[in-house]
Amino acid sequence: MFPSIESLLLSLPALLIGLTFHEYAHGYVAYKLGDPTAKNLGRLTINPLKHLDPLGAIFLLVFHFGWAKPVPVNPFHFRGDRQKGMLWVSLAGPATNIIIAIITAVIWKLVEPTGPIIVPILVYIFYINLILAVFNIIPVPPLDGSKILAGLLPSKYSHVIYNIEKYGYVVLILLMLTGIVGRILIPAVQLIGVAITGLIGVESLQGILSNLR
Repeated sequence: MFPSIESLLLSLPALLIGLTFHEYAHGYVAYKLGDPTAKNLGRLTINPLKHLDPLGAIFLLVFHFGWAKPVPVNPFHFRGDRQKGMLWVSLAGPATNIIIAIITAVIWKLVEPTGPIIVPILVYIFYINLILAVFNIIPVPPLDGSKILAGLLPSKYSHVIYNIEKYGYVVLILLMLTGIVGRILIPAVQLIGVAITGLIGVESLQGILSNLR
């Protein structure tokens, strides 16, 4: 079932925030490790237009999983271990989305929002950032999870992950079309969402995830 125009508009701020800061985090950590590629190409920015991938944004709005335009990273510029550098760069995006979800839950607790606009906007910021975090740690190239896995593997095996990256989009689309991604994504998002809301003490948010499915 496709979302309404209203829900698409209300989820737009969440989309812009989640994708923008996810990609900015990748570029920022890479820059701190010595790689100026994203900065030189104008991608070390919080301008959402620099990071949006049209197809990925449509998938995220309509099907509740999607992606942004990847920030370019050149690990040969890294100081120290390139494999571990890519691990930290890849972790930065999903970690940032989790942090945004936590901040949103804290704001919810402090403000106790009301109204037909601010409530769903905050809910979507919380929900979509959890989706981005979980979706991107799936260990299928080119998602962050594949590079996280490569960073954790012994160096003699990590190259296998990068060698299959050219087939990654095909595998990913097949996983989406067969519903496998959804069967992994939704329970994981709900679990993390309930953990965050329970920890912060915002019980009114706990029923949101199931309502937005």
